[in-house]
Amino acid sequence: MHPLFAAETLPWTMPAGDHAALLVTSANAVRLAGALPHLPVHAVGAATAEAAREAGLTIVTTGNRGVGALLETLPDDLRLLHLAGEERILPAQVRQQISSVAVYRMTPLPLPPASLLEGSVAMIHSPAAGRRLAQVSCRRGAVRVAAISEAAAETCGGGWGRIEAADQPNDPALLSLAAKLCEEQAR
Repeated sequence: MHPLFAAETLPWTMPAGDHAALLVTSANAVRLAGALPHLPVHAVGAATAEAAREAGLTIVTTGNRGVGALLETLPDDLRLLHLAGEERILPAQVRQQISSVAVYRMTPLPLPPASLLEGSVAMIHSPAAGRRLAQVSCRRGAVRVAAISEAAAETCGGGWGRIEAADQPNDPALLSLAAKLCEEQAR
């Protein structure tokens, strides 16, 4: 395993106004935010919900198909505090009032050597990770890529031995896809 990024805490302050709930789209946001407001949580997926639960927060909703699908299930005009990374993607059209606050950033780590990557399956968790992978100098045809979403897959560029997006944007689906690509590569 060779991570492409390390998570780094950012200083942040609570935005003005009353918020009805937290919108949490990353377990890193919960782990790195520091003191969290005790608001009910709408979590984008199971891992994020578990991190919020471990932090002592109450989970109201746990999504499983990305932030857009989660927001579609929430009431109109709900005031949400979105604790997030510095790079984040929210749908262009939302019905809720969302105040996004960056509580962490992903700092690039040194790129892996080609010898480590060739003949392996790379797991890509975000569009930023896809862009970072695209910078690695290697024989792309010797690498298979499992991406957490179509958006993450698109940023990897072309020429890979195979590139696929998980059928759902969560870690279990990504791990399942990576295992499938590993099995196919072993044949």
